Amino acid sequence: MSVFIGLAQPKPQIPLEMTSHEIDYTIYGDDLQAVEIELDPQETVVAEAGAMNWMESDIAFEARMGDGTAASSGILGGLMSMGKRVLTGESLFMTHFTNQGVAKRRVAFSSPYPGKIMPVDLAQRGGTLMCQKDAFLCAAKGTKVSIAFTKRIGAGFFGGEGFILQKLEGDGMAFLHAGGTVVERHLNNETLRVDTGCIVGFTPGVDYAIEAAGGLKSMFFGGEGLFLATLRGTGTVYLQTLPFSRLADRVIRHAPSLKGSSKGEGSVLGSLGRMVDGDGF
Repeated sequence: MSVFIGLAQPKPQIPLEMTSHEIDYTIYGDDLQAVEIELDPQETVVAEAGAMNWMESDIAFEARMGDGTAASSGILGGLMSMGKRVLTGESLFMTHFTNQGVAKRRVAFSSPYPGKIMPVDLAQRGGTLMCQKDAFLCAAKGTKVSIAFTKRIGAGFFGGEGFILQKLEGDGMAFLHAGGTVVERHLNNETLRVDTGCIVGFTPGVDYAIEAAGGLKSMFFGGEGLFLATLRGTGTVYLQTLPFSRLADRVIRHAPSLKGSSKGEGSVLGSLGRMVDGDGF
């Protein structure tokens, strides 16, 4: 089992009003990973509901509407944040984990399906990162988690991320989850065409649009879908090799209980062998 330990780095000066809590972390595992956050007394980490795996004593958790930043702490800000989260299908609440003891304590969060947990230092990315709405796992308190709508109608209707992306703003650590392997690409006034479901996130200097995959024959019979995402500009792009939708489709397609094929199972008895094994027909 691989273990990656990250320590909080000195933050460069960036023009942001908020200051995030400085947290240390350790990432466990290879393909089914968990990130363990080390909190000093009174430090807080904010996570999506249901992401926590384990926590030590003196860690108190509370479900709140919003991320706890000034923009979401007021009544009006909270209502606006709540409305946007309803539109995305996310939970209305985020969970705040705070160390209320006098010594360092740890809380851990896990990835929901096979893939990698990506630690992102927002201070090193200009203070902002756009990502898929289901990619966010947790972040240091002070990170603003908001909803951003794509500017192009085509991207909204045909993109794997839909109209809605999450926008992370701050100067601390944020953690994303991606399916399969994570690939980090740096664009320098370049163009990259990507399967729409393979985008995890990108920095603001990158423009996101949806374009036709090719000619009619390629679109309908090429197996790559009708549209591809086009990323243009200068910045960083994070890609995933195995979108969850692709994994789920593969599993459902070959699930015996759903009358799927038994491709790759290797049993010479076929459905009779599955019945003997207790898997049914």
